[in-house]
Amino acid sequence: MSKLAILGGEKVRKELFPAYKVIGKEEEDAVVQVLRSGILSKYLGCWADDFYGGPRVQALEKEWAEHFGVKHAISVNSATSGLYCAAGAIGLNPEDEVIVSPYTMAASATAPLIYNAIPVFADIEKEHFCLDPESIEERITEKTKAIIVVDIFGQPYDAERINAIAKKHHLYVIEDTAQAPGAKYKGKFAGTLGDIGVFSLNYHKHIHCGEGGIVVTDNDELAERVRLIRNHAEAVVGAKGTKNLNNMIGFNLRMTEVEAAIAREQLKKLDWLLEERQKNVAYLEKKLDKIPFLRVPKVREGCEHAYYVHPIFFDKERAGVSRETYIDAVKAELMPITLREAEGVSIGCGYVKPLYLQPLFQEKIAYGDHGYPFCNSKVDYSKGICPNCEQLHFETLFTHELMRPFMTKEDLDDVVAAFYKVYENIDELK
Repeated sequence: MSKLAILGGEKVRKELFPAYKVIGKEEEDAVVQVLRSGILSKYLGCWADDFYGGPRVQALEKEWAEHFGVKHAISVNSATSGLYCAAGAIGLNPEDEVIVSPYTMAASATAPLIYNAIPVFADIEKEHFCLDPESIEERITEKTKAIIVVDIFGQPYDAERINAIAKKHHLYVIEDTAQAPGAKYKGKFAGTLGDIGVFSLNYHKHIHCGEGGIVVTDNDELAERVRLIRNHAEAVVGAKGTKNLNNMIGFNLRMTEVEAAIAREQLKKLDWLLEERQKNVAYLEKKLDKIPFLRVPKVREGCEHAYYVHPIFFDKERAGVSRETYIDAVKAELMPITLREAEGVSIGCGYVKPLYLQPLFQEKIAYGDHGYPFCNSKVDYSKGICPNCEQLHFETLFTHELMRPFMTKEDLDDVVAAFYKVYENIDELK
């Protein structure tokens, strides 16, 4: 009988991995206090004291700003909403161009479309997976208005080079740091490196309140425009006396008092949760070092990584089998994470399919059936425009989540054992 589980052998692990459950008594008590107060939300969609929300929302914003060393923190109901607010706040006009990443959650690239601006995909770095500064420079035209950078997997973007490009061309930088809360670039927090930063409090993230997000900036005008877009701008600007009405069609993107209460307690846990991720990744990387066809990416010089997931390179030539064959065999040795059983084992080949290959961009249809806003644009979304991204996704990269806090040394050792078991018996897969 084969030794490998995928071929009928015994699995390395037979029990589920521990849940990533960061909600505790502190959050429960905070929610009970909100319920007893009778104030679940206190927003008014008009110019009044309660335009800025209730006491816990405002307390969260103050504490977030203090923690990350920024002037303004504005809560929203998701990071996606935060990106929409940021795109509107910088004053995007229809058919402006915004340079975006092809390797990220879709909202990072589609946010410009909310204002009928055109996403333009630049390639990513081979080693760090963030937007490549040289590719950005190649994509800039007279229509370019902004760059949306993504601190993908927890790695901060190349702020020095990209910010310099933005300054040279008079562009805004919106930083999507949904996957990198607490990461640092040369001593400064990710999320605070551009003109506007957007954090996520979605349940998959390092800390969460179910759904939620925080927008941060040091720019007073941008901050107030984000607040207006968050809360029915069109009904507020007259009484408030706002003069710049560009994109002042608001939404209801507000966070509730319950979510804010949870997020306040979660913020207190961020440092510890981040340290646990870093410690677990360091342990795994040391243990996996002897497998010749695996290589861990370098952390950008001067950066501290937040490890939303753990990326690893795979060398097909050295392995003698495909990435998919090897990873399928490793997954067969392991078990899913508790509370996420339906997702299967948390290891995946690549990350997300390059976004420009999705139907939205291939068909160039967003609003209505006439192709607006793409109909007047010659931006190219064909396969091959971002070769680094395509090679990483389709050939050389895999990611996993089996390094999150609450994984014990024994849990991590099972992960290591699975990778080595398949390596040592890889001839069975040929």
